Amino acid sequence: MHRSTSYTIYFWIISLSLVIAKVLFTLRPEIDLFTEEAQYWLWSENMAWHYYSKPPLVAVLNYISTAILGNTELGVRINAILCGVGISWVTFLFGRYLYSPQVGFWSAMILQAMPMWWLASTFHMTDSSLTFFWALSIYLAYRGVEDGKKSWWIWAGVAAAFGLMAKMVLILIFPFLLLYLIYTKSWKAQSKNFILFVLITLMGFIPALIWNWQNNFDTFKHLAALSGGGGGESKPFDAGKAFGQFFEYVGGQLAMISIFLIPLFFGAFRKTIQSQERAKVYLLLPAVMSWAGFAFLSFLTSIEVNWPVFAYSSLAILTAAWVCNQSVRWQKIRNWGVGLSIGLPLFFLLPDITFLKSIPAIKKVEKSAFRRMAGYEPLAERLEVIQDSLGIKSAYVFSETYHMASELSFYLPEHPQTYMLNMGSRKNQFDLWPGLEQFAGKDEVGIFVSWNYESPREFADFQELIYEEELPITFRGEPLRAAKIQVWRKLEKFNPYQADTY
Repeated sequence: MHRSTSYTIYFWIISLSLVIAKVLFTLRPEIDLFTEEAQYWLWSENMAWHYYSKPPLVAVLNYISTAILGNTELGVRINAILCGVGISWVTFLFGRYLYSPQVGFWSAMILQAMPMWWLASTFHMTDSSLTFFWALSIYLAYRGVEDGKKSWWIWAGVAAAFGLMAKMVLILIFPFLLLYLIYTKSWKAQSKNFILFVLITLMGFIPALIWNWQNNFDTFKHLAALSGGGGGESKPFDAGKAFGQFFEYVGGQLAMISIFLIPLFFGAFRKTIQSQERAKVYLLLPAVMSWAGFAFLSFLTSIEVNWPVFAYSSLAILTAAWVCNQSVRWQKIRNWGVGLSIGLPLFFLLPDITFLKSIPAIKKVEKSAFRRMAGYEPLAERLEVIQDSLGIKSAYVFSETYHMASELSFYLPEHPQTYMLNMGSRKNQFDLWPGLEQFAGKDEVGIFVSWNYESPREFADFQELIYEEELPITFRGEPLRAAKIQVWRKLEKFNPYQADTY
């Protein structure tokens, strides 16, 4: 009992230390919200049943957290930080339940060493809550299978319903559990519980159905386009490109579990294949199914590196259970792998207290890593100054990307609704909101801000250009990029690009 308590204490000491590190990162003045975080925050300012590309949970969490902490960076990122703790705690509980407190502890440590966990637990995106509710669902469902109690299945369904409201890909839990029940010859005993689980989980699909029924099923068209099956002009199959996408996918997935831990994962995988132990098959199956499904899709379309990784948390338990029974040499590899995999992200996230990040090569890496999280607050401050100097009392702000528009909405005073001028991009949430058309023919001032374009070009014709400048942005004293700012009066013609892809 004493040893069990010690492992729990060690878990909380390390996990809370990482929480503090992420809060310090969030408070760094040169780091802004990631552009996707800003977009999801803006969704919370426009609450709906669902959104163009994602279910509503990410917006709901932002709505709650910013109501408590204000529209601040910490108010947004606290959701990811708490989800990260939750993912780790569930992993600890699952490992302890299956094996021992020691395995539970190392399961959580290996998980916290994986880059996929760092992304989900640092930046508040849909993967944050998806990964938490996936981990919780498979833990509760396993308890239901092994204990045979309906209550475990009910709670697993509730967790999965929330996960489905985070991201629709959680629906992969159905074939995973079904396959496991068939493999273990548990289907006959558990079929009614499984059906109950499915029905409860599908309640999380209701917001998506309501919204898509009202909006021409845009989300389903968007998902079809992402999978290579819809929108735009069809192209002949290119084998070279397909295999290039596949190998890029494989490399990205290896990076997401940490190159320092790869020997441990392969060792655990080989042992699982040889033993076919029920618990180990259960831990391996979701990761393999997710990996294989997206590997197939990689031949058809480019796969974002984060898409399959929500299902990888159980790999940490599988690996910990294996390595805890290995020689001292393997355990040293584990310790060094975990230490390096946690230490390197901490080095880049924390302020430069050692001054090592002032070394030019390291500074260049950090600048590249945080490129999409810098410069937006200074841009917003500059827009304020320009409006004051020109005597403009009110103006609407727009850009050609939802990234810039969302960031400026967050950092401008009073968080005004900003707008996107489509100049060639695929559809997104801004296409479903009122846009610049409402200002056509009115004697109002619009401010165009862009990293990429010199002007709105033929997509928006104004009567008069009042002012323009290029604002150079720096990161820790080093040049990063420049933003074009133009102040226009009276939108006369509005002719946005009509996107035909989802």
